[in-house]
Amino acid sequence: MTPGIARPRLTRVVSRYGSVLMLAALLVAMSLATPEFAKVGNLLNVARQVSIWAIIGTGMTFVVITGGIDLSVGSLVALTACVAMTVIDRRGWDYVGILVGILVGGLGGAVNGALIAWARVPPFICTLAGLTVYRGLALIITKGVPIIKFEGSFRFIGQGVVGGIPVPIVLMAVVVAAMQVVLRRTAFGAHVYAVGGNEEASRLAGLEVARIKFSSYVLCGLLTGLAGMVLMARLSSAQPAVGEGFELDAIAAVVLGGTSLMGGRGSVWSTLVGALVIGILNNGMNLMGVHTHYQLVAKGVIIVLAVLLDAYLKKQR
Repeated sequence: MTPGIARPRLTRVVSRYGSVLMLAALLVAMSLATPEFAKVGNLLNVARQVSIWAIIGTGMTFVVITGGIDLSVGSLVALTACVAMTVIDRRGWDYVGILVGILVGGLGGAVNGALIAWARVPPFICTLAGLTVYRGLALIITKGVPIIKFEGSFRFIGQGVVGGIPVPIVLMAVVVAAMQVVLRRTAFGAHVYAVGGNEEASRLAGLEVARIKFSSYVLCGLLTGLAGMVLMARLSSAQPAVGEGFELDAIAAVVLGGTSLMGGRGSVWSTLVGALVIGILNNGMNLMGVHTHYQLVAKGVIIVLAVLLDAYLKKQR
Protein backbone atom coordinates (compact mmCIF):
# COMPACT_ATOMS: atom_id res chain seq x y z
CA MET A 1 0.00 0.00 0.00
CA THR A 2 1.48 3.33 -1.04
CA PRO A 3 1.84 6.16 1.52
CA GLY A 4 -0.51 8.34 -0.55
CA ILE A 5 -3.31 5.79 -0.14
CA ALA A 6 -2.50 4.82 3.45
CA ARG A 7 -2.67 8.38 4.80
CA PRO A 8 -6.33 9.07 3.81
CA ARG A 9 -7.36 5.68 5.17
CA LEU A 10 -5.57 6.34 8.46
CA THR A 11 -7.22 9.76 8.63
CA ARG A 12 -10.67 8.19 8.18
CA VAL A 13 -9.99 5.54 10.83
CA VAL A 14 -8.78 8.08 13.38
CA SER A 15 -11.67 10.42 12.54
CA ARG A 16 -14.29 7.71 13.01
CA TYR A 17 -12.83 5.65 15.84
CA GLY A 18 -10.31 7.93 17.54
CA SER A 19 -12.47 8.50 20.62
CA VAL A 20 -13.20 4.77 20.95
CA LEU A 21 -9.50 3.95 20.70
CA MET A 22 -8.77 6.59 23.34
CA LEU A 23 -11.41 5.08 25.62
CA ALA A 24 -10.04 1.56 25.17
CA ALA A 25 -6.47 2.70 25.86
CA LEU A 26 -7.61 4.58 28.97
CA LEU A 27 -9.52 1.53 30.27
CA VAL A 28 -6.43 -0.66 29.90
CA ALA A 29 -4.11 1.94 31.42
CA MET A 30 -6.31 2.58 34.47
CA SER A 31 -6.89 -1.16 35.02
CA LEU A 32 -3.12 -1.71 35.09
CA ALA A 33 -2.46 1.36 37.24
CA THR A 34 -4.90 0.47 40.02
CA PRO A 35 -6.68 -2.88 40.59
CA GLU A 36 -9.61 -1.11 42.27
CA PHE A 37 -10.60 0.52 38.97
CA ALA A 38 -11.80 -2.65 37.18
CA LYS A 39 -14.17 -3.74 39.95
CA VAL A 40 -17.84 -3.84 38.94
CA GLY A 41 -18.91 -1.52 41.74
CA ASN A 42 -16.40 1.12 40.70
CA LEU A 43 -17.32 0.88 37.01
CA LEU A 44 -20.99 1.34 37.88
CA ASN A 45 -20.04 4.34 39.98
CA VAL A 46 -18.16 5.82 37.01
CA ALA A 47 -21.16 5.28 34.73
CA ARG A 48 -23.47 6.87 37.33
CA GLN A 49 -21.19 9.91 37.54
CA VAL A 50 -20.93 10.13 33.75
CA SER A 51 -24.71 9.96 33.26
CA ILE A 52 -25.17 13.65 34.17
CA TRP A 53 -22.52 14.88 31.72
CA ALA A 54 -23.67 12.49 29.00
CA ILE A 55 -27.31 13.61 29.18
CA ILE A 56 -26.29 17.28 29.05
CA GLY A 57 -23.69 16.52 26.38
CA THR A 58 -26.31 14.81 24.22
CA GLY A 59 -28.26 18.04 23.97
CA MET A 60 -25.05 20.03 23.58
CA THR A 61 -24.16 17.85 20.58
CA PHE A 62 -27.14 19.17 18.61
CA VAL A 63 -26.22 22.76 19.49
CA VAL A 64 -22.54 22.35 18.56
CA ILE A 65 -23.35 20.62 15.26
CA THR A 66 -25.39 23.70 14.27
CA GLY A 67 -22.26 25.76 14.94
CA GLY A 68 -23.39 27.05 18.35
CA ILE A 69 -22.39 26.63 21.98
CA ASP A 70 -24.25 26.68 25.31
CA LEU A 71 -22.34 27.90 28.35
CA SER A 72 -25.46 28.19 30.51
CA VAL A 73 -26.13 24.48 31.09
CA GLY A 74 -24.36 24.30 34.47
CA SER A 75 -26.41 27.17 35.89
CA LEU A 76 -29.56 25.77 34.28
CA VAL A 77 -28.97 22.49 36.14
CA ALA A 78 -29.03 24.45 39.40
CA LEU A 79 -32.11 26.47 38.44
CA THR A 80 -34.15 23.45 37.34
CA ALA A 81 -33.24 21.56 40.52
CA CYS A 82 -34.16 24.51 42.75
CA VAL A 83 -37.52 25.06 41.03
CA ALA A 84 -38.40 21.36 41.11
CA MET A 85 -37.40 20.92 44.75
CA THR A 86 -39.38 24.00 45.73
CA VAL A 87 -42.51 22.46 44.19
CA ILE A 88 -41.80 19.10 45.84
CA ASP A 89 -41.03 20.61 49.25
CA ARG A 90 -43.99 22.98 49.39
CA ARG A 91 -46.64 20.91 47.65
CA GLY A 92 -45.45 17.34 48.01
CA TRP A 93 -45.93 16.77 44.28
CA ASP A 94 -42.85 14.71 43.46
CA TYR A 95 -43.42 13.91 39.81
CA VAL A 96 -45.08 17.24 39.07
CA GLY A 97 -41.97 18.89 40.47
CA ILE A 98 -39.78 16.78 38.18
CA LEU A 99 -41.90 17.67 35.15
CA VAL A 100 -41.80 21.36 36.06
CA GLY A 101 -38.02 21.18 36.43
CA ILE A 102 -37.59 19.67 32.97
CA LEU A 103 -39.93 22.27 31.45
CA VAL A 104 -37.98 25.07 33.12
CA GLY A 105 -34.89 23.66 31.43
CA GLY A 106 -36.72 23.77 28.10
CA LEU A 107 -37.78 27.37 28.79
CA GLY A 108 -34.19 28.36 29.50
CA GLY A 109 -33.12 26.73 26.25
CA ALA A 110 -35.95 28.51 24.42
CA VAL A 111 -34.79 31.90 25.71
CA ASN A 112 -31.24 31.16 24.57
CA GLY A 113 -32.45 29.85 21.22
CA ALA A 114 -34.75 32.78 20.51
CA LEU A 115 -32.05 35.35 21.22
CA ILE A 116 -29.53 33.47 19.08
CA ALA A 117 -31.80 32.47 16.20
CA TRP A 118 -33.91 35.59 15.74
CA ALA A 119 -32.19 38.41 17.66
CA ARG A 120 -28.84 37.25 16.19
CA VAL A 121 -27.03 37.48 19.54
CA PRO A 122 -23.74 35.50 19.28
CA PRO A 123 -24.14 32.11 21.05
CA PHE A 124 -21.09 32.65 23.26
CA ILE A 125 -22.32 36.02 24.56
CA CYS A 126 -25.95 34.93 24.91
CA THR A 127 -25.28 31.75 26.86
CA LEU A 128 -22.56 33.44 28.93
CA ALA A 129 -25.25 35.88 30.05
CA GLY A 130 -27.56 32.91 30.67
CA LEU A 131 -24.87 31.35 32.86
CA THR A 132 -25.07 34.30 35.27
CA VAL A 133 -28.81 34.95 34.99
CA TYR A 134 -29.89 31.36 35.65
CA ARG A 135 -27.48 31.03 38.58
CA GLY A 136 -28.82 34.28 39.99
CA LEU A 137 -32.42 33.05 39.68
CA ALA A 138 -31.49 29.85 41.52
CA LEU A 139 -30.02 31.94 44.34
CA ILE A 140 -33.11 34.17 44.44
CA ILE A 141 -35.52 31.20 44.61
CA THR A 142 -33.63 29.51 47.45
CA LYS A 143 -32.30 32.70 49.11
CA GLY A 144 -28.91 31.04 48.82
CA VAL A 145 -29.92 28.17 51.14
CA PRO A 146 -29.99 24.53 49.92
CA ILE A 147 -33.35 22.75 50.02
CA ILE A 148 -32.85 19.28 51.51
CA LYS A 149 -35.43 16.48 51.45
CA PHE A 150 -34.39 12.93 52.32
CA GLU A 151 -37.80 11.34 51.68
CA GLY A 152 -39.96 11.14 48.60
CA SER A 153 -40.51 9.09 45.47
CA PHE A 154 -38.60 11.68 43.41
CA ARG A 155 -35.36 10.12 44.68
CA PHE A 156 -35.94 7.04 42.52
CA ILE A 157 -34.57 8.65 39.35
CA GLY A 158 -31.31 9.41 41.13
CA GLN A 159 -30.95 6.55 43.60
CA GLY A 160 -33.18 3.76 42.27
CA VAL A 161 -32.06 0.51 40.67
CA VAL A 162 -33.64 -1.40 37.77
CA GLY A 163 -32.42 -4.95 37.17
CA GLY A 164 -29.28 -4.25 39.15
CA ILE A 165 -28.49 -1.14 37.07
CA PRO A 166 -28.75 2.33 38.65
CA VAL A 167 -31.61 4.36 37.17
CA PRO A 168 -29.33 7.27 36.08
CA ILE A 169 -27.41 4.83 33.85
CA VAL A 170 -30.66 3.51 32.39
CA LEU A 171 -31.86 7.05 31.68
CA MET A 172 -28.53 7.90 30.07
CA ALA A 173 -28.74 4.86 27.79
CA VAL A 174 -32.33 5.68 26.77
CA VAL A 175 -31.55 9.35 26.09
CA VAL A 176 -28.42 8.58 24.07
CA ALA A 177 -30.16 5.89 21.99
CA ALA A 178 -33.23 8.03 21.33
CA MET A 179 -31.26 11.15 20.41
CA GLN A 180 -28.94 9.17 18.14
CA VAL A 181 -32.01 8.03 16.22
CA VAL A 182 -33.30 11.62 16.06
CA LEU A 183 -29.96 12.90 14.81
CA ARG A 184 -29.31 10.17 12.25
CA ARG A 185 -32.74 9.00 11.16
CA THR A 186 -35.03 12.02 11.08
CA ALA A 187 -35.45 15.08 8.88
CA PHE A 188 -34.71 17.32 11.85
CA GLY A 189 -31.35 15.61 12.39
CA ALA A 190 -30.48 16.01 8.71
CA HIS A 191 -31.38 19.69 8.90
CA VAL A 192 -29.16 20.14 11.98
CA TYR A 193 -26.20 18.76 10.02
CA ALA A 194 -27.06 20.91 7.03
CA VAL A 195 -27.23 24.13 9.03
CA GLY A 196 -23.93 23.40 10.74
CA GLY A 197 -22.26 22.43 7.48
CA ASN A 198 -23.30 25.50 5.50
CA GLU A 199 -25.86 27.87 6.98
CA GLU A 200 -26.22 30.07 3.91
CA ALA A 201 -26.66 27.11 1.56
CA SER A 202 -29.28 25.67 3.93
CA ARG A 203 -31.17 28.96 3.88
CA LEU A 204 -31.07 29.10 0.09
CA ALA A 205 -32.32 25.50 -0.04
CA GLY A 206 -35.42 26.56 1.85
CA LEU A 207 -34.59 25.34 5.34
CA GLU A 208 -35.87 27.40 8.28
CA VAL A 209 -32.43 27.95 9.79
CA ALA A 210 -33.66 30.05 12.73
CA ARG A 211 -36.26 27.45 13.72
CA ILE A 212 -33.72 24.63 13.54
CA LYS A 213 -31.28 26.52 15.75
CA PHE A 214 -34.06 27.42 18.18
CA SER A 215 -35.21 23.79 18.38
CA SER A 216 -31.66 22.62 19.06
CA TYR A 217 -31.33 24.95 22.05
CA VAL A 218 -34.75 23.94 23.38
CA LEU A 219 -33.75 20.27 23.16
CA CYS A 220 -30.49 21.03 24.94
CA GLY A 221 -32.44 22.85 27.67
CA LEU A 222 -34.91 19.99 28.15
CA LEU A 223 -32.11 17.43 28.49
CA THR A 224 -30.25 19.75 30.86
CA GLY A 225 -33.42 19.90 32.94
CA LEU A 226 -33.56 16.10 33.00
CA ALA A 227 -29.93 15.98 34.13
CA GLY A 228 -30.80 18.49 36.86
CA MET A 229 -33.60 16.20 38.07
CA VAL A 230 -31.25 13.21 38.21
CA LEU A 231 -28.68 15.18 40.18
CA MET A 232 -31.31 16.59 42.53
CA ALA A 233 -32.69 13.12 43.20
CA ARG A 234 -29.25 11.67 43.71
CA LEU A 235 -28.26 14.34 46.24
CA SER A 236 -31.74 14.49 47.84
CA SER A 237 -31.35 18.25 47.71
CA ALA A 238 -31.32 21.31 45.49
CA GLN A 239 -28.32 23.57 45.88
CA PRO A 240 -28.03 26.91 44.03
CA ALA A 241 -24.26 26.40 43.69
CA VAL A 242 -24.52 22.95 42.13
CA GLY A 243 -23.55 22.42 38.50
CA GLU A 244 -20.58 24.79 38.44
CA GLY A 245 -18.25 23.66 35.67
CA PHE A 246 -20.79 21.25 34.15
CA GLU A 247 -20.78 23.28 30.94
CA LEU A 248 -17.05 22.63 30.58
CA ASP A 249 -17.46 18.89 31.17
CA ALA A 250 -20.32 18.70 28.66
CA ILE A 251 -18.40 20.63 26.02
CA ALA A 252 -15.31 18.52 26.71
CA ALA A 253 -17.35 15.33 26.21
CA VAL A 254 -18.68 16.65 22.90
CA VAL A 255 -15.21 17.67 21.67
CA LEU A 256 -13.49 14.49 22.83
CA GLY A 257 -16.21 12.54 21.03
CA GLY A 258 -15.14 14.12 17.77
CA THR A 259 -17.93 16.64 17.21
CA SER A 260 -16.46 19.60 15.37
CA LEU A 261 -16.70 22.98 17.10
CA MET A 262 -17.01 24.44 13.60
CA GLY A 263 -20.31 22.58 13.16
CA GLY A 264 -21.63 20.14 10.60
CA ARG A 265 -20.13 16.97 12.05
CA GLY A 266 -20.72 14.90 15.18
CA SER A 267 -22.50 12.00 16.80
CA VAL A 268 -24.41 11.37 20.02
CA TRP A 269 -22.70 7.99 20.48
CA SER A 270 -19.33 9.71 20.24
CA THR A 271 -20.36 12.23 22.90
CA LEU A 272 -21.15 9.32 25.23
CA VAL A 273 -17.66 7.94 24.57
CA GLY A 274 -16.20 11.38 25.30
CA ALA A 275 -18.11 11.58 28.58
CA LEU A 276 -16.83 8.13 29.55
CA VAL A 277 -13.27 9.23 28.80
CA ILE A 278 -13.63 12.17 31.18
CA GLY A 279 -15.32 10.05 33.86
CA ILE A 280 -12.71 7.30 33.68
CA LEU A 281 -9.89 9.83 33.72
CA ASN A 282 -11.30 11.54 36.83
CA ASN A 283 -12.02 8.27 38.61
CA GLY A 284 -8.67 6.69 37.78
CA MET A 285 -6.70 9.70 38.94
CA ASN A 286 -8.73 9.84 42.16
CA LEU A 287 -7.93 6.19 42.85
CA MET A 288 -4.25 6.86 42.19
CA GLY A 289 -4.32 9.79 44.60
CA VAL A 290 -3.59 12.45 41.98
CA HIS A 291 -4.28 15.92 43.36
CA THR A 292 -7.30 17.77 41.95
CA HIS A 293 -5.07 20.56 40.65
CA TYR A 294 -3.18 18.14 38.42
CA GLN A 295 -6.46 16.57 37.28
CA LEU A 296 -7.63 19.94 35.99
CA VAL A 297 -4.39 20.38 34.07
CA ALA A 298 -4.63 16.89 32.57
CA LYS A 299 -8.25 17.45 31.49
CA GLY A 300 -7.39 20.78 29.88
CA VAL A 301 -4.44 19.31 27.99
CA ILE A 302 -6.57 16.45 26.67
CA ILE A 303 -9.25 18.89 25.44
CA VAL A 304 -6.64 21.02 23.63
CA LEU A 305 -5.12 17.93 22.02
CA ALA A 306 -8.58 16.81 20.87
CA VAL A 307 -9.22 20.21 19.25
CA LEU A 308 -5.82 20.17 17.55
CA LEU A 309 -6.49 16.66 16.26
CA ASP A 310 -9.88 17.77 14.92
CA ALA A 311 -8.25 20.70 13.12
CA TYR A 312 -5.59 18.41 11.64
CA LEU A 313 -8.15 15.84 10.44
CA LYS A 314 -10.30 18.57 8.92
CA LYS A 315 -7.27 19.83 7.01
CA GLN A 316 -6.47 16.32 5.78
CA ARG A 317 -10.03 15.77 4.61
